[in-house]
Amino acid sequence: MFPSVSASLGFTRAAAVLSLAVALTARPARCAQRCRSPLSNLSANCWAHLQPVNMFNSYNVKFYHSKALTSPYPGSHVERSQVPKDKVGWLVEWKDYNPVEYTAMSVLAGPSWADPQINDKGFSPKFNERDGEVERKSLNGLYVVENGRPRNPAGRTGLTGRGLLGRWGPNHAADPVVTRWKRDGSGNKIAHPVTGKNILQFVAIKRRDCGEWAIPGGMVDPGEKISATLKREFGEEALNSLQKSPEERAELEKQLHRLFSQEHFVVYRGYVDDPRNTDNAWMETEAVNYHDETGETMDNLPLEAGDDAGVVKWVDISEKLKLYASHSYFIKLVTEKWGAHWSEDPGPECCE
Repeated sequence: MFPSVSASLGFTRAAAVLSLAVALTARPARCAQRCRSPLSNLSANCWAHLQPVNMFNSYNVKFYHSKALTSPYPGSHVERSQVPKDKVGWLVEWKDYNPVEYTAMSVLAGPSWADPQINDKGFSPKFNERDGEVERKSLNGLYVVENGRPRNPAGRTGLTGRGLLGRWGPNHAADPVVTRWKRDGSGNKIAHPVTGKNILQFVAIKRRDCGEWAIPGGMVDPGEKISATLKREFGEEALNSLQKSPEERAELEKQLHRLFSQEHFVVYRGYVDDPRNTDNAWMETEAVNYHDETGETMDNLPLEAGDDAGVVKWVDISEKLKLYASHSYFIKLVTEKWGAHWSEDPGPECCE
């Protein structure tokens, strides 16, 4: 079955836009560091320098998977087929491409959060659409469906099936980036000694599954609003809300409502370069920054690791951070928003 023209065009456009986000994550561009807003709001001048002139022509887009090509696959001994950088894109012909097929037993067991296998009787997913309570639309536009399977819009990963991911196609997550200014004992903001910019801190968790530090996010439940997911995941992972008494949980809910109902901004919406991605299933997220300017709100929310978190703490933000998936890139965009310290090497204001 050949993909439709409209789907192919959607893929081409998505691949071009996605190339910028993940390429910057894998190897940060000085130009991007100086543009003071999320990708969707880049100035025309900086955007022109960052993107190829014919930005929607995939043949002229240099796209790099990084974490989505790593082996062994998380939680297994499965090795991906090796994919050279010049053959990641689907528009590059590769007749000998022979990816490994793998779906984890935890997914095949049929939990409520997972789809059945494509060929299971009675399973007729509506890809690129809202499918009942399940959102199968991608944040990056249309994706190709080939032989009944969705195709990763970012390119080949060396692995087919779903791996650890429950849904065929996009698997939607939400990442709350909760920040405050680093302060001294007198309550004054602390500036970095080299750049003179104030230092931001964010709430970070150490993931139980891989031991990497990350933003405390999680999967969007079917029918759930992103705003509800953001608040729920932060409560469960950073405040251990699931283990609280009803009275403690009610008090936590009040404080969380205060934090999550204030002004916030969307840091990033789209594809994530994630080690769990496969050719047929991939992670997408909406990362949202909730900034506690005075620090008073978070003073009343004692951090306590819970759910998928092994440890939770406030972490100083800088380019030295090594975080899970594309989280370092999201954090960098937050520092640009607030004019906070990120790198001791300022780089040029923008490419010339």
